Amino acid sequence: MSVATTQGISLTGLEGEIVQIEVDVSKGLPGYQLLGLPDAALNESRDRIRSAINNSGKKWPQTKVTVSLSPAWLPKSGSGFDLPISIAILSATDQVAQKNFDKTILIGELSLEGALRPVRGVLPMLISAAKHGMKRAIVPEQNFHEANLVSDISVTAASSLIEVLALLTGISHPRDIPLLTHEEVVTELDFSEVAGQEDAKFGLEIAATGGHHLLMMGPPGTGKTMLAERIPTILPRLDDLQAREVAAIHSIAGTQRLQQSHFKTPPFVAPHHTTTTVGMVGGGTKQIRPGACSLAHNGVLFIDEAPECATGILDALRQPLESGSIEITRAVGSTRFPARFILALAANPCPCGRFTGKGRGCQCSSIQVRRYLNRLSGPLLDRIDLRLTVENPTRAALAQSEPREASAAMRARVIKARQVAAERFTGLGFTLNSQIPSDQLRSQFRADSKAMSALHTLMDKEEITARGFHKLLRLSWTIADLKGVTVPTINELEAALNLRSNAERVA
Repeated sequence: MSVATTQGISLTGLEGEIVQIEVDVSKGLPGYQLLGLPDAALNESRDRIRSAINNSGKKWPQTKVTVSLSPAWLPKSGSGFDLPISIAILSATDQVAQKNFDKTILIGELSLEGALRPVRGVLPMLISAAKHGMKRAIVPEQNFHEANLVSDISVTAASSLIEVLALLTGISHPRDIPLLTHEEVVTELDFSEVAGQEDAKFGLEIAATGGHHLLMMGPPGTGKTMLAERIPTILPRLDDLQAREVAAIHSIAGTQRLQQSHFKTPPFVAPHHTTTTVGMVGGGTKQIRPGACSLAHNGVLFIDEAPECATGILDALRQPLESGSIEITRAVGSTRFPARFILALAANPCPCGRFTGKGRGCQCSSIQVRRYLNRLSGPLLDRIDLRLTVENPTRAALAQSEPREASAAMRARVIKARQVAAERFTGLGFTLNSQIPSDQLRSQFRADSKAMSALHTLMDKEEITARGFHKLLRLSWTIADLKGVTVPTINELEAALNLRSNAERVA
């Protein structure tokens, strides 16, 4: 009997901490003691591990077993420690040759019969393990595809405890598992299916080009949801780094994005308007998990019937809209998740939805309309770059037989305009117009003199806030990039002002 050590990893948000698993098997009454701030799932590991060891042809020690997870101050959660604990127990009882596991990470949940089951968060675990100098990892077979995205660490997949023991002792060699190929996928959604709505399409193209947030307002059935669902079809495909970052977030949430064929398609997340604050921004008690705003990172967060959201739900998005990340603080600690997305809100003009100013049968009083729209707070609306009016398409637009413009053509313009912006921002640490810092807007990326004078006049009249000043300037740059204009002029500013609010045109 002796002491054996293996290594696992504890995940907090997207950051992982190496955990040393020490097992001491000594004389005494049979018992099992787990130290190191384990949660309920980890405390239950004793019975899973005991059954898995017995059903794998090995013997559970009929002595005192002490398992220590260090650092002791770090809370540990999840069932991913089953595998490293079981290997340490077998090594301490000389049922498997003791080897140096200093550079090896073991991850996996065990079933009662000894099968290795997948766990959440394997991708961010291995990214952190590689940063800590780990060279090898053994993971469940179902987690192999996401684990293989980490090129800095050698990944081996196994399906059972018996196979892991065979791999560690050299009896067998790693199996060849076919890798997923992330090919370009043609989505069924396309803007060619949208009849009319040319102004709204142009607004969405601007939003996709600069990464701007938008609000679509119009009667029910005019196509607001249809338009929003097609925004990802005009966004550029994610590069390898962005795709891996998105996959890491979805790995923690357990949404299995890696199993989907559209791996490099920007995510589209549309929570119901009855969702909670935790569901929107993330949270939890024992383990902090990402919310909808983080799941939409590098993609689109769409909230239909936005005024129907409970008080405080939408306002909780104000901080990630500004910073591009969300920090969640709970008793177990603080966790930061990336949350840089395009926010698309959809709303009716009144509770009944028929208020258009054209006498179409709306029975809502002015007070009801005001109360309904006031559910979208002023500070939130000040963070919205575009406010689009979506009207019912005309009969001529619905009857049009000529082919409508497809998403591919719109995406080509978006990519071209983004390339122009990226070249302009070379070496500055950002690529989109919506990300231009305020100080650089006032110094390096100013519009022409006439446009800047008009913006200052609007500020002097208190028609726009300081944030609105910067939002309009960023929006003007995006419109200029789409139009091929080198520097925004009064024309681009007027277009931006019309898209942002119903204020009077700039003279």
